[in-house]
Amino acid sequence: MSTTYTIQVTSSKDSRIHLPSTTMKDGPVNQISFGSRSVPCKVLYKRNIENRIVLPKEIATNLMLPDKGKIHLFFKDGSLHLGALVGVFTAGFTGSILRPLGERSLFFAKYLSMDQSVGVFSFVFGSNHINWEDGTINGFIYDTDGWKQALFPFPNAVYDRLPNRRVEKHQKFKLVKKRFTEDYSIPWYNPGFFNKWTIHKLLIHDTLAAKYLPATYHPPSISRMEEMLASYQSIYLKPANSSLGNGVYQLMYSREDNHYYCRYRDEKKKNRLVRHPSIEHFLKKTFKDELSHFIAQQGIKLLRIDGKPVDFRVHTNKDEEGVWRVTAIAAKIAGKGSVTTHLNNGGVVKTIEEIYEDEQERKIALQNLTNSSIILSKSIDAKVRGFVGEIGFDLGIDQNGGIWMFEANSKPGRSIFCHPELKEADILSRKASLEYGLFLSKQAIYNPEELIYEEV
Repeated sequence: MSTTYTIQVTSSKDSRIHLPSTTMKDGPVNQISFGSRSVPCKVLYKRNIENRIVLPKEIATNLMLPDKGKIHLFFKDGSLHLGALVGVFTAGFTGSILRPLGERSLFFAKYLSMDQSVGVFSFVFGSNHINWEDGTINGFIYDTDGWKQALFPFPNAVYDRLPNRRVEKHQKFKLVKKRFTEDYSIPWYNPGFFNKWTIHKLLIHDTLAAKYLPATYHPPSISRMEEMLASYQSIYLKPANSSLGNGVYQLMYSREDNHYYCRYRDEKKKNRLVRHPSIEHFLKKTFKDELSHFIAQQGIKLLRIDGKPVDFRVHTNKDEEGVWRVTAIAAKIAGKGSVTTHLNNGGVVKTIEEIYEDEQERKIALQNLTNSSIILSKSIDAKVRGFVGEIGFDLGIDQNGGIWMFEANSKPGRSIFCHPELKEADILSRKASLEYGLFLSKQAIYNPEELIYEEV
């Protein structure tokens, strides 16, 4: 972790900024910046103010800089950049200062409360909070006193936390992305929800990543589904664009009675198992012959606990150096009769220690899950447009110890962190999301030519 400096704002008439002598650079510093805001300045280096930046109230006010906190210092071409300022972009504001994002307020409060542990300032904002004319944002911050609204300059980086695909497609939000990235060259990270089929097509041509992919087809024909059922125990039909296990069907064929069995969750949130005489009958009853938005995926004989299948959620994040690392691993055990392990389908979260009592088995599983998720993260990152800073993987371990990737999520949910033993991983992954914002901010200052942004 790089050095952070404590902000000290004074009422002194001295217009100079005081910095530790250890930060002294060749050449004069004649400008100070915070986010998109810059003002002229003079700098005096002192020995007795280690790890502090002392600046007059007037300059802090002009920069819209908070009067306390910790921050990083970046020097470039006679300018001192105070960073980073990370804006978290979302939608669904309520108009209430107590709960500005309704039920999601706590979700965002947990992110913002991590910023000072990283040495950045952060705020959450929507499209209606942007003042394009004067380059400011009336964003929301969260501290020990709760939610407040405060005025900020445009940030160094924007973390995309739009809530769903429908909102993401709205032209209003696309325009905000376009203006920030094209007109202001502000890096925008985690843009776009992943499409299952698109990700599969990207990874299948990567030798290292392809070995983790179940056989997958889109759209699945009747003959293809019959071939798959002849080869595998079962197949899964999944919407190419969905999450949380919604709309997933498990299809199995019984040679004993020559019938097909479909397991799914109905509109009343009940787990169902329905028998069909043929695939044609199943499709007509379930999909009205419309499968164009679905993929068919090979069923895997997964590790089981008490007869119930287990899969694993692995969170990966890029850190302050832009390097992929695993921040969380948890197991999910399927609920009784459930087609998936998702919690809203009756699934239960367990730590990997609870799954593997044998230490050697646990080490092997952890190593395999970690290695595979890093390989997959790097491959997706290299092929997906835009800046990807976090991925949530749904991985399976088969009964021979092989690793399989069922899904990759660009905006992973955080339901696994309800487990009391995963509190540390919860904090680590949230911190890493802001650390990547710090990394992109540094890149935008020092190597802007390397931040070529392509809209997803």
